[in-house]
Amino acid sequence: MDLIYFQQWVLKEYNIDLSAYKSNQLHRRILSLMSRVEVNSVEEYINLLKKDPAQKQKFLDFITINVTEFFRNPEIFNELSKKVLSELSYNSGLKVWSAACSIGAEPYSLAMIMDNLGPNANHKIVATDIDSTILQKAKSGEYVYSEIKNVSKQFLDRYFIVKEDKYCVNSHIKKMVEFKKHDLILDNYESNFDLIVCRNVVIYFNQDVKEKIYKKFSASLKKGGLLFVGATESIYNYKEYGFEKTSTFIYKKI
Repeated sequence: MDLIYFQQWVLKEYNIDLSAYKSNQLHRRILSLMSRVEVNSVEEYINLLKKDPAQKQKFLDFITINVTEFFRNPEIFNELSKKVLSELSYNSGLKVWSAACSIGAEPYSLAMIMDNLGPNANHKIVATDIDSTILQKAKSGEYVYSEIKNVSKQFLDRYFIVKEDKYCVNSHIKKMVEFKKHDLILDNYESNFDLIVCRNVVIYFNQDVKEKIYKKFSASLKKGGLLFVGATESIYNYKEYGFEKTSTFIYKKI
């Protein structure tokens, strides 16, 4: 398989830099996609992606790893709530970034936490993803039960409207979140964040790209701001980026 040629084509056509991903994992993922649609070469697969929008979307979803739900790992979100309470001035309003936000479950979860902690504050949550189609779903704020199963009854009653089999985020929470298309590898980062949440994404990138992302996350945070990563992630050289470790998955800019 000519992985380099395919990477160059994807970068040109979709502006996604696959060279940032760990090559063995990427190779397996692409071969898996090709086998599902019964194509035997990169050229065949490229031709399929060009002419079949549904297959193009499946490829983008598979590569950008759109697996998420509200309050994924609830105990970790409880820990985050405690850290926000103890470390950040939430009553004056927080600026939060949910990076690689997928279908919007994470930024809406964060909005509920922030609203619950400081209901009268002007919180702003910026939610970004590389996938335009998935961002449209996120903006709709409509979910099925499997996606909201971790939401407490208190939050369900307070922040959702049930319409037939759909759970719809209410207008108050939706207004707190601004969705934008953003590529963690290629695009510039905003600044002055109190909290950045990026979970289970950076682990798929190679070491050089990881280091660049962590440096840019640090530069984007206010002094004292928090970086919240996935339950299986660990930043071993966190001091090099100006962080101290405040829990297993939360780092503070010092």
